[in-house]
Amino acid sequence: MAQLQVKISDKLTLKNPVMTASGTFGYGTEFADFIDLNQLGGIIVKGTTLLPREGNDYPRMAETPMGMLNCVGLQNKGVDHFIEHIYPTIKDYDTEFIVNVSGSTPEDYAICAEKIAALDKINAIELNISCPNVHDGGMAFGVTCAGAASVVKAVRKAYSKTLMVKLSPNVTNIAEIAQSIEAEGADCLSLINTLMGTAIDIERRCTTLSIGTGGLSGPAIKPIALRMVMQVAKAVKVPLIGLGGIMNATDALEFLMAGASAIQIGTANFIDPTITIKVRDGINDWLDKHGVSDVNDIIGCVK
Repeated sequence: MAQLQVKISDKLTLKNPVMTASGTFGYGTEFADFIDLNQLGGIIVKGTTLLPREGNDYPRMAETPMGMLNCVGLQNKGVDHFIEHIYPTIKDYDTEFIVNVSGSTPEDYAICAEKIAALDKINAIELNISCPNVHDGGMAFGVTCAGAASVVKAVRKAYSKTLMVKLSPNVTNIAEIAQSIEAEGADCLSLINTLMGTAIDIERRCTTLSIGTGGLSGPAIKPIALRMVMQVAKAVKVPLIGLGGIMNATDALEFLMAGASAIQIGTANFIDPTITIKVRDGINDWLDKHGVSDVNDIIGCVK
């Protein structure tokens, strides 16, 4: 068996490069009947905010020919509920649980991150900067260098553990955004978040989703995600986590070769709840077949 450990920061090493994407794996325990959670490199739990959120009205998910649209709207019971009720159920697993943090102001993010920092078994957070900035007319933080940097700067002051930032693809130059985030102290970057899209119900003559638009995920976005990982890998020095349409081990290997130190699996979990373990085993099989003893030897090998 090949050596599968990867570092996603100076402070955090994963037992293997396979992680789950936020919003597609619940809090992890929902999948415990299907796989041994301890075999994963990491689990990123659903988006967590400072205060409870109800999310958007239904319908908020729609299937597309090669993926899905969602506008769930970060429905969750808030960080205090996570600390009191969810954390005790996940803290003893032998894998890294990472909390995806969202907010409407940099201060929201920072306070939420500070609360999570007090949890001994949570060694990292992932910032979702695709959230609307209430002080800037609803524009997402992650679509401008200044907006992205403002969140990372605020959180970095309040949070000393591994800080991962999830990049939005709905931008003109993702490399510039990545550099602005790196400059404010992010330890690693995950990319990409969903692409904005829509669908129309021709019988009802209206949009399928309740709020009109949603985030597109699944295999349709993989070529875009892969291109963006390659771009950002050339622009920053911090480790990257690649995601976007990974459906099998071949897809995962492409992201690793493009420059990602680890990957996240999202939409595929809805199709096959055991896919994460299959991808981990598939990566190992490929390495063995090609005489590669350490997965780190292929990371970023495509220039």
